[in-house]
Amino acid sequence: MDRNIFTDQDLKQMKEHGLTLEEVERELDLFKMPKPFLKLAEPCTVGNGITVFDREKMDSLCETYEREGPARRCIKFVPASGAASRMFKFLLRYLNQEKEITKDAVIRDASAGEGDAEAFLVFMEGLKGFAFFNELKSVLSDKGFSVNALLEAGRFREILHFLLTDDGLDYADLPKGLLKFHEYPEGSRTAFEEHLVEAASYIAGADRRCLLHLTVSPEHLDGFDASFRKIRPIYEERYGVAYDISFSVQEKSTDTLAVDLDNMPFRQRDGRLLFRPGGHGSLLKNLNHVDGDIIFIKNIDNVVPDHLKLETFKWKKITGGYLISIQNQILDYMERLISGDEDQRPFGEVSTFLEETLLLPVPGIIKRASTDAKRAYLMDRLDRPVRVCGMVRNVGEPGGGPFWVEDPAGERSLQIVETAQIDLRSKDQQDIFRASTHFNPVDLVCGIRDWQGRLFDLSRFVDPKTVFISQKSKDGKELKALEHPGLWNGSMARWITLFVEVPGITFNPVKTVNDLLRKEHQPG
Repeated sequence: MDRNIFTDQDLKQMKEHGLTLEEVERELDLFKMPKPFLKLAEPCTVGNGITVFDREKMDSLCETYEREGPARRCIKFVPASGAASRMFKFLLRYLNQEKEITKDAVIRDASAGEGDAEAFLVFMEGLKGFAFFNELKSVLSDKGFSVNALLEAGRFREILHFLLTDDGLDYADLPKGLLKFHEYPEGSRTAFEEHLVEAASYIAGADRRCLLHLTVSPEHLDGFDASFRKIRPIYEERYGVAYDISFSVQEKSTDTLAVDLDNMPFRQRDGRLLFRPGGHGSLLKNLNHVDGDIIFIKNIDNVVPDHLKLETFKWKKITGGYLISIQNQILDYMERLISGDEDQRPFGEVSTFLEETLLLPVPGIIKRASTDAKRAYLMDRLDRPVRVCGMVRNVGEPGGGPFWVEDPAGERSLQIVETAQIDLRSKDQQDIFRASTHFNPVDLVCGIRDWQGRLFDLSRFVDPKTVFISQKSKDGKELKALEHPGLWNGSMARWITLFVEVPGITFNPVKTVNDLLRKEHQPG
C-alpha cells in the first residue's frame, strides 16, 4: 500500500477516530480481495446441527438454570441503537411529499398496487390499536385538533406531523427502544420497559439484582438514561428487584473507511475521508467489556406483551440451563486434562464429547497423535467461549441462518450465515441456501469466561475475513462500505456453537410500525 495516498490531514482524521494507519491499510486491502464468501457444506437441520429437546430434557435444563443461574453473574445484553426512522419510512415519504395527503388519493394508489400506499392504509385503519395512540390523541388535542375528526375527514398530514416531528411525539427521531410498543390497563410500555420486565423473570441473581447492558447511539444516551430514572422505581417495586443498568456507545475506532468504485479512499466534497459505522460487528468491543458469566443477547424490538411472555421466559431458562450444563462438562474435562495424568481414558471421553455433543470433528491424525499433542488439541478446542443459539423455523423472515460451513482446509463448523456471505451465483451454494429450514432470530446465550473463571478476550475468536462489503452512495457518488464481521456471524466464528430449536412465539420483531398491529403485539 502506497502511504503517499494519505495526507497529514488524513492521518489526523484517522487519529481522531482512534484508528491507526495500519488498520486503515488493512481495510483497504480487504476491498481489493475477492468477495469473502463462505463455503456452505449443507444446511443445519433437526438432527444435523440443530438440537430439539424433549419435555423431560426441557424440564431438567430449566431446573439447572433455576438452581445454578442465580449464583452466576447473568446479564441481558441488548443492542438498542436502532433508529425508529426505519419503522416509519413509508409514513415519512408521505409526510415529505408536497401534495396533500387525502384518503381518496391513498386508496387510489393502493388499488394500483403501490406498496407504501397499502401500508399507509393499514396504518390509518389500525391507528387506534397502537400503544402510542392516546399520547398522539392528547398532543393533537393540545394543538387544537380532534384525531377522530381528522380521520373522518381523511386529513392525514396533521396526524403524521404530530406523530413524527418534534412538534409532537417526535417518533421519527427517537430510538426504537423508546417508542410505545404495548398497551396495558395501567398504561403503555416502551420496548425498553419490556426488557426490564423480562429481566426480572430470568436475570435476577440471588440478591434480586438485575444486570442489563444496552448499546445505544450517542445522541440517544440521555433519552434512555432519563427514561430509566423515571420508570426504575415503578418496576423495582412491582417485581421486587433492583436494576443495575449500564449503557455504551459504538466506539468511533470501529468506524471503517469507505472507498470509491476503484477501491481508492472515498473523499467528501471538502476533501476529507469518509468513515462509516462498521455494522453490528462493531459491538464485539462493547461485549468484550461486559463483566459477566452468562450473557443473554436479544434485540431491542423483539419483545411481546405480558400474556405471551411465559414461553419466552421458559426458553431463556432452557437455553441458559443448556449453556451451564455444557460449561460444567467443559470444566470437568479441562481439570482432568490439565492434571497431566497419563491415563488415556479422558482423551476418548473428551473426543466423544467434542464430536457428539459439540459437533466438532476430531481429525484422525489427532486420535493417533502423542499424549501431549492430544491433550493440547483437546484443551484448545474446549477452551473457548460458548454460545447457545435459538433457531426458529423459516417463516419468510429475513435473517441469518444456521449452516455447516467448510473452511479452506476442509474442516466443518457450525456458523450463523447472512445471505450477503453466500455466493448465490453458484447453483450449488444456492441449492444449499434454499434447503435451509431455520433462521437465527438473534436469540443467544453466551458464556464468556474460561474454565478458570477468567474473561475471554473475544477478539481472539473472530474470523477477520468474514467482512461485509456493500454498495452505497454519498453526495450523489457511488461508494463501497465495509462492515466488520457480524457480531453473531464472523465475530463469533471460532466460538463453541450450539444450535437449539426454539418456538416461533419467541421471535416477534418490529421492523415497521405496522408490525405493532400484529396479534402478537396486541393486548391479550
